[in-house]
Amino acid sequence: MIKRIKLLDRKIEYDLQRKRVKNINLRIKPDKTITVSANPRVPISRIERFILEKQEFILRALEQYGKMQKSLPKPKQYINGETIKVFGQDLTLKVFLAKKNHVEKDEPFINLYVKDFDDVSLKKKVLEKWLYNQLEETVTNFCKIIYPAFKKYCGDFPTIKFRKMTSRWGSCNFVRKILTFNYALINAPIECVEYVVYHEFTHFIEPNHSKKFYVALSNFLPDYKERKKELRKILIVK
Repeated sequence: MIKRIKLLDRKIEYDLQRKRVKNINLRIKPDKTITVSANPRVPISRIERFILEKQEFILRALEQYGKMQKSLPKPKQYINGETIKVFGQDLTLKVFLAKKNHVEKDEPFINLYVKDFDDVSLKKKVLEKWLYNQLEETVTNFCKIIYPAFKKYCGDFPTIKFRKMTSRWGSCNFVRKILTFNYALINAPIECVEYVVYHEFTHFIEPNHSKKFYVALSNFLPDYKERKKELRKILIVK
């Protein structure tokens, strides 16, 4: 249900979702959409009072996401000289005509070999497949290294999945024992990728983001705040 409310001198829209939740929850996505979830028994007046209490935070977040959207990179054409980010490192793309589609990393370059030099969709497909394989291998290795410290909390090694997500770097289904990671992590520095893996594993100890969660996370990763701060500088790009 789309609702409207005036915050300071600005009218905004938010999607009100009625759910069986204990608290009123507010979520702002990078595309600047606002979602508020609340129990069906909570009156609109209480929900709007909650939003007004958060208005400075909401407007600040909308402004920040607006600036980030303006700085979004232009769609890549996959031509020589373009910059490709791999775990926070900027590498220069070199494209070659070849009999077999494949990618080779030769720092500071990424060499992209394709059968059709002018096929942008082909070049994107081949490069993305390689990038995603790099991420899957790296994250899976982190999971294998980190798992022993969490074995008593999660039992068997969890199922590791990957997909594109618009607003989260990862998620943990602690009941089904599934950890899911965002393919966009390929853009993040390696220490931030490690932070996300620790973060999701810690949900096997505390399913929510309570104070206990962050205490537990700090026990495994004392500098998690610095890594989290660095990760916030990166915009999730579809």
